[in-house]
Amino acid sequence: MGKTTVYEIQVAFGDCDPAGIVFFPNYLKWMDASSLHFFMACGVPPWRELEKRTGILGDPLLEIHTRFLATATYGETLLIHTSVQEWSAKVFTQKHVIRRGDMVICQGTEKRAFCMRVEGDRIKAVAIPEDIRRLCS
Repeated sequence: MGKTTVYEIQVAFGDCDPAGIVFFPNYLKWMDASSLHFFMACGVPPWRELEKRTGILGDPLLEIHTRFLATATYGETLLIHTSVQEWSAKVFTQKHVIRRGDMVICQGTEKRAFCMRVEGDRIKAVAIPEDIRRLCS
């Protein structure tokens, strides 16, 4: 497997439902932020800069799967361990493991593709650049 990065989350009161449990969409938001953090920590430029240089505007989400194993609440620190599980020609799968200490709270996988703009606002998937694969492996 390639590189793994760790993204830290401080759970705020506003991240929780009335029962004090993290509201599930926040995990998806945090995994998305951890995905960007992964690429930047590996040396890939921020998406706006990458688009200026290469035309690639980022890596939109195609599919997501999550499994919740335990609850979290405000005041806790969560660590998201992110890596690329699989590369294909145009699509890759990122794995996210969210932990509080040694306890796994949530696991998720995301399928994403690097995309460019075509015909106005439409986008299309492009081959994953070799330099990005190298930086992240």
